[in-house]
Amino acid sequence: MEQERLAGRAAERAGVKANQARAVIALLAEGKTVPFIARYRKEATGSLDEVQIKAVEDAHRYLVGLEERKEEVLRLIGEQGKLDADLEAAIRGADVLQRVEDLYRPFQKKRKTRAGVAKERGLEPLADLLLAGNGRSPEQEASRFVDEEKDVPDIQAALDGAKDIIAERISDDPGVREMVRRSVRRSGQFVTSLKKGAEDPKGVYEMYYDYEEPLRFIKPHRVLAANRGEKEGVLKVAVKAEEGPILTMLEQKFIRRPNSAHAAPIREAAADAWKRLLLPSLEREIRGELTEQAEEQAIRIFSENLKRLLLQPPMRGRMVLGVDPAFRTGCKLAVVDEAGRLLELGVIYPHPPQKARDEAMRKVAALLRKHPISVIAIGNGTASRETEQFIADCLKETDGSTSYVIVNEAGASVYSASEEARREFPDLQVEQRSAVSIARRLQDPLSELVKIDPKSVGVGQYQHDVSQKNLAEQLDFVVETAVNRVGVDVNTASPSLLQHVSGLSRAVADNIATARDELGRFTSRTQLKKVPRLGAKTYEQAVGFLRVPGAKNPLDTTGVHPESYALAETILDIAGVGKNEIGSDEAAEKLGQLDPAETAASAGAGEVTVRDIIETLMRPNRDPRSEFPQPLLRKEVLSIKDLKPGMEMEGTVRNVVDFGAFVDIGVGQDGLVHKSKMSVKAVRHPLDIMAPGDIVTVRVEEADPKKERIALSMISEKEQAEKEQQEQSRRKEREARGRMSVDLQPGAVLEGTVKELRDYGAFIEVGTGRPGLLHVSKARNNGRKMPEPGERLMVKVEQHDRKTGRLSLDFADRDPGKGSGTRE
Repeated sequence: MEQERLAGRAAERAGVKANQARAVIALLAEGKTVPFIARYRKEATGSLDEVQIKAVEDAHRYLVGLEERKEEVLRLIGEQGKLDADLEAAIRGADVLQRVEDLYRPFQKKRKTRAGVAKERGLEPLADLLLAGNGRSPEQEASRFVDEEKDVPDIQAALDGAKDIIAERISDDPGVREMVRRSVRRSGQFVTSLKKGAEDPKGVYEMYYDYEEPLRFIKPHRVLAANRGEKEGVLKVAVKAEEGPILTMLEQKFIRRPNSAHAAPIREAAADAWKRLLLPSLEREIRGELTEQAEEQAIRIFSENLKRLLLQPPMRGRMVLGVDPAFRTGCKLAVVDEAGRLLELGVIYPHPPQKARDEAMRKVAALLRKHPISVIAIGNGTASRETEQFIADCLKETDGSTSYVIVNEAGASVYSASEEARREFPDLQVEQRSAVSIARRLQDPLSELVKIDPKSVGVGQYQHDVSQKNLAEQLDFVVETAVNRVGVDVNTASPSLLQHVSGLSRAVADNIATARDELGRFTSRTQLKKVPRLGAKTYEQAVGFLRVPGAKNPLDTTGVHPESYALAETILDIAGVGKNEIGSDEAAEKLGQLDPAETAASAGAGEVTVRDIIETLMRPNRDPRSEFPQPLLRKEVLSIKDLKPGMEMEGTVRNVVDFGAFVDIGVGQDGLVHKSKMSVKAVRHPLDIMAPGDIVTVRVEEADPKKERIALSMISEKEQAEKEQQEQSRRKEREARGRMSVDLQPGAVLEGTVKELRDYGAFIEVGTGRPGLLHVSKARNNGRKMPEPGERLMVKVEQHDRKTGRLSLDFADRDPGKGSGTRE
């Protein structure tokens, strides 16, 4: 029963159906992986994808932790003998961890506090008397607690101690904390200022020197920027709240008799509770929440960017020259064949200090003559711009069959110095390995990028300011999802790629590579069962994602899981397709004519599973990466000085952040498309419009060579003009409404025309665009007749609701000639 309840609540948190959540939780408990469940248990989960399954997993983990904390809190309070039925019910009914902690707070063992000291001095009964609000004056009550031996020398000391106890009670009250928390969240401000004596020589945090924004509207990236500035000792960050309404709420809750003498010390205690206890505590809590939300957003952006980076389409069947640019140490060259095998290495020195440009051009020309290189991949690091210009000049001397691409080399140096790279290329220098990595990144980004720490790929936002544990966990999930969506060729995949296959560890991945070397190549999936440490459960989780091109059984080349081979063969028989025909146009046509529901009934299987197998057999070599655009090939180079406002260009999205996207348009400096310039419609987040690797058409709005800033837009000049015209119209409307709100103050007299007459009154147009109502009761009260349609008369504003626009009118005893818009 408890598990059913948890599954239901996990479903609510994850936004799925209860039966789907139950299925996911049960499958995870069996040791099934997220990719396996998403791909091969669609029948059970209702076709949930990896993100939804992980959401259920995360929600269930949180709820289990919540229940464990509830039991711990109940035990701790019970041991103190203070657990009653109401408190137990409140704790068990809490749906978030913060509520549990609020309820436990009064019973927590605290370090020595002012209230604790006052209690030791026997002043708690005095606090109770003050709160009760009865009896003699506070001073008279306090006089009974004066005791030199207990360090309560006088009446004031007794009252001060009692107020400390009351302040702590107010602060620890769960209802108070929730009430104040809501108030601060609703009306509080996020405030930053330059720390006294701090230095910020580059003005990195200039906008935060005197910054204030409502907590409700503060953007995640601003929270992280402020946190970083605070950590670096430049900024002071605080949460500010208006204390008046909060103190009023506290006084209303704790002062029983506002006019009694007992009210004053309680007011003082409430003010102390707010300033000394509640505000600092809630400030830490709320800033923690803001940081957590901001980190989640930053991690989500990094994850989305990484996913698109990993799913960039491979450039198969191309021989590539990889170039790792540098000045003093020279540009390292690496030629790799269509399969990524290293053919030749070289180094050239076209830049200062050597300036051996002619010799470098001869070397590049020789490589292009020797090898059928179709693309040159240039890393975008140091000296990239100069190297791009050099390569473009080299290509002018060729037959035009070779192009170049700028490749994001972020993390290439990390890989080059790694144990993985040393194992793969033990005899190469670090820089030479980088050139190979750059070339391979173009050929197959996924296979190459999995070799490096995802945090090093350079597509994040404030990734160094977030929880590294949470970041690593989420990025690992993204890599795992991408690898398993694409599938892996078991005969060519590196251990770095294999270790991300569902169910496989690095040790098992290494064992697969070793077994492959011993066999020469795998010819069937069943051979994998003999790999050391690849047991039955691991085999079940992994084998569907491992492809064996050229296998004896054609199904081994597809994404069909061996557990469904019998069903797949039945489907092929129904369609009249032989196994050896899989992948042909004729087979795809026959399979496409099948009705999944009828086929499922004939085969005695679930329709979802049958539909999935039919689609897999129709397109056995489908690669989800093919849906995304190929890298943008170039043959000539432009400079930022060549840019003019209005120029339209194609570019590659390099990074997406909260406020926009950075686009490489081939001028050596990425331009910014602010999210307001992505569409004439409102853009919720730039990731809804584009992602890294996308090829987009942009228009230059501004280019500043000195500041190296380029402002780009995806809105055409015509659309921009229309947008500006609409904004201007909206501005005029707002200004008119502003003027109107002055004219429509209660008591203002206006001239109007009757537009419509109803049983309950007349609608009168007074120039606001929305008629006001002169209710029939106004005529009765004034002994007057209701006006007729078309009649002009003077009316008086009785009430105007600015939110709804509703306008209530009354007769004005004035003549039309006496003017309008005036007050009586």
